[in-house]
Amino acid sequence: MSEKEDKEMFASGHRMCAGCGEGIAMRTILNEAGPNTIATVATGCLEVTTTAYPQTSWEIPLIHSAFENAASVASGIEVALKQMDKKGETNIMSFAGDGGTFDIGFQALSGMFERKHNVTHICLDNEAYMNTGIQRCSSTPYGASTTTSPAGKFSIGEDRPKKPLARISAAHDIPYVATATIAHIKDLKKKVRKALDADGPALVHVFAPCPTGWRHASNDSVELARLAVETGVFVLWEAEDGEICDLNITHKPKERKPVGEYLKKQRRFAHLTEEHIEKIQKEIDEKCEQYGF
Repeated sequence: MSEKEDKEMFASGHRMCAGCGEGIAMRTILNEAGPNTIATVATGCLEVTTTAYPQTSWEIPLIHSAFENAASVASGIEVALKQMDKKGETNIMSFAGDGGTFDIGFQALSGMFERKHNVTHICLDNEAYMNTGIQRCSSTPYGASTTTSPAGKFSIGEDRPKKPLARISAAHDIPYVATATIAHIKDLKKKVRKALDADGPALVHVFAPCPTGWRHASNDSVELARLAVETGVFVLWEAEDGEICDLNITHKPKERKPVGEYLKKQRRFAHLTEEHIEKIQKEIDEKCEQYGF
């Protein structure tokens, strides 16, 4: 929590599912940002579970945007504050899930990056369109079964690799990009602070497991986020000033665990054979070699 404020910025009583990774992330992020913050939130799980009229879990000013334009609305807020000679006085943040960031919201996000608005965008990544029925997204990993990429006799489930959102964002040459998880809270807080302090646009990509969509026990969310890092499924790194070729790996496992330990805790991967798991392991090994571990 911010040293300047002891009040929770993300109030209890929201309607998130038990074990929702987004709730853990949001409490950490908003407490770090503090009360002097204005936010936009795209339609999605976060919005529908925290803003049911006439109640809200947000203890800061909030604008609900459409699914695709949280970054555009935040850009408008930033321009308005500049016109009021209040540049730099308030944190401006946009929040969206992976659908509202990887897919339909990426055009607005890329435009915000290109125009260099001083906005921090938080992507809460649960790897599918969970709010509307667990449909696949460009964030959905290879092999995962969703309602629109169901596993079956002739299908492995999702047959495409996950889009490298953070690396694509860093290629915009923006001041700060980072990946984070709900299992590494100090790392998450540090990266949110760096993003807010950056002079220009920033992105923090937060890995947030979903018990409902991933079909795992509600008390396994943090453990799965930890396993994602320990197996190399999700790499923790940061890039400053567009230095995508010189990433800072912020957590490097001493010895990576087999990816099967991560996959077998989730029923969305229950259909995978040992051959499938070996294929995924090989791809992760190649990725981690590129990252230097």
